[in-house]
Amino acid sequence: MRQLIRNAAKTAALGVAAVLTLSSPQVLAEGWPEDNIRLVVPYSAGGTTDLLSRKVADLLQKELDTVIVENRPGAGSTVATAQLARGGRGSDHTLVMASPGHTIGAAIYPNLRYNPIEDFRFIRNVINIPNVMVVPGNSPYNTVAEFVEAAKQEELSFSSPGIGSSIHMSGELFKNLTGAKMVHVPFRGSGEALPALLSGDVDVAFENMPTVYPHIQSGKLKALAVTTATPSEFLPGVPTIQEAGAEYGLGDYETSAWFGLIAHKSFPEEGVTKLQEALDKIMAGEDFNNFLPQFGAEAGKVVGDDFRNFVAEELTKWAEVAEKANLKR
Repeated sequence: MRQLIRNAAKTAALGVAAVLTLSSPQVLAEGWPEDNIRLVVPYSAGGTTDLLSRKVADLLQKELDTVIVENRPGAGSTVATAQLARGGRGSDHTLVMASPGHTIGAAIYPNLRYNPIEDFRFIRNVINIPNVMVVPGNSPYNTVAEFVEAAKQEELSFSSPGIGSSIHMSGELFKNLTGAKMVHVPFRGSGEALPALLSGDVDVAFENMPTVYPHIQSGKLKALAVTTATPSEFLPGVPTIQEAGAEYGLGDYETSAWFGLIAHKSFPEEGVTKLQEALDKIMAGEDFNNFLPQFGAEAGKVVGDDFRNFVAEELTKWAEVAEKANLKR
């Protein structure tokens, strides 16, 4: 499994659109798909969205047809999303692996030339990855309560891999709900943000689980809480922010790095049904579930209109956070 993922990342890094072919011929059923399915990754090669997309493509084609994975990064995922929204040739066989950038981008750039809800079909939420509230291993803060109390007395710093990332917005939401004195310190990616946290140059971060997990295991970082509504099986004994910070206004706090498939609003109903059935099957399978621990992830649960409603709620939440943090462009 690890070798498969490394090979996929290496191929993607060369900028080659990977065509994932079957090992044996496949006879297409009548109807959709009538052509190859194209899965667009709105970020660069080698990251979580890319690796997940290639795994999903590999499994999907065993149920449907050849899936071509294409990286189209830019402007926090809005380049690929805008092209999908325009529709046109091939849109009845094109998917995008959406993530928090879909809603955060729309919250920060409210004048986008597409509607992040109305212009798309929402197929299925595939996985959710918790963010983790972490402090340096030698930090004096051992609980969410201790951190909030300190941040009400003095200005503390929180880092992120960039303005508008889910990590940044998780920190802004925490700041808004608690009234804590927190200054955001953005970096150019997690490669720069993580060393600053490990060295104690910043006080806290709300990082994605895969980035910080090994450092939590080694003791170089302390996990104060996870950002999801339920605890993570990968961090036993670590509470949720909701549980640990209810008395500080955090009773409704919830964020995660979610990922799911979307399509153009004109995407055929037959295609939606077949995709949902195929995804249900592969997500119940051993191969997919053995893949989840790599990201500390859990399988997504919302489908169709429920997924659409979830994304709409996310958009409302991040629009409010962007307004209060003066992030709108």
